[in-house]
Amino acid sequence: MLEYKITNTWDSIKVMHEPVIIRFKAGDHGLIMEVNSLFFDDPSAPSGEPGKPFDGLWDYEVVESFFLNSETKDYLEVELSDINWNKWNGTALIPWRYFPPGVDKMNSYAIHGSGIGRTYEALYPIPREDIELGQGPNL
Repeated sequence: MLEYKITNTWDSIKVMHEPVIIRFKAGDHGLIMEVNSLFFDDPSAPSGEPGKPFDGLWDYEVVESFFLNSETKDYLEVELSDINWNKWNGTALIPWRYFPPGVDKMNSYAIHGSGIGRTYEALYPIPREDIELGQGPNL
């Protein structure tokens, strides 16, 4: 099992709250992804059915992981969000066949907030000195 904590925003600023925890473990039929996070309740939860696919989940409070083949640029994106009091958690079994062949990079993001308060946190943020003028999170 691998465990990661998201402790910075996309631009390498330390978050001022309990970090999001993401765990990955191999299962017989795929990769199990587990997420535990504070629940910010901003924006309000979408109207989709819990546990079912929901288009546009990235516009809400979400944790997402990307798995990339850096040569072909093929990638898999997995997004989770599920409310449980002042925290939320999500678990997904990602079938092995969903991953593009030759995945060699991964990053995860936690997104919450609305308007100018929208916050983008990253497991592997961009170092402050590498940020170009006008650069921001990929909206």
